[in-house]
Amino acid sequence: MGKLKSYQEQLQDIVEKGINAAEDQQKKLASKPFDYAEKLESEAREYSVKTLRKRYNGYSENLFGQLRSLNSRFGSFAAELVAKLEKEAVEGADAVSEAAEDVSEAAQDAKKAVTAKKPAARKTSARKTTAKKNTAATA
Repeated sequence: MGKLKSYQEQLQDIVEKGINAAEDQQKKLASKPFDYAEKLESEAREYSVKTLRKRYNGYSENLFGQLRSLNSRFGSFAAELVAKLEKEAVEGADAVSEAAEDVSEAAQDAKKAVTAKKPAARKTSARKTTAKKNTAATA
């Protein structure tokens, strides 16, 4: 029977060690939320409402300052883009103006050439139209 008693005691020791290990693990796990709560509670005591408001306002000012800076950079970019577009528009308008002047000069040259070759033809056609009008008016 001595051996059975020895096995019983060994078994009880093994179970006791298992219970102790489980208890230690449970205490460690259970203490974590409490540790965090205590830490949060102590930190919350360090900050007054005024301090929290001051920090919040500081963060807000920083955020809106960064947004204003971004808006300023965007405005600079847009101004550069508009300047480039205006420059291209002016260059395009200058090109159109030069082309119009060239066409105008060519038209004037053509007119002079036509006028120099047939000056009498122009006058007779004008007289014929006047005569037609007079005839139509009398009828």
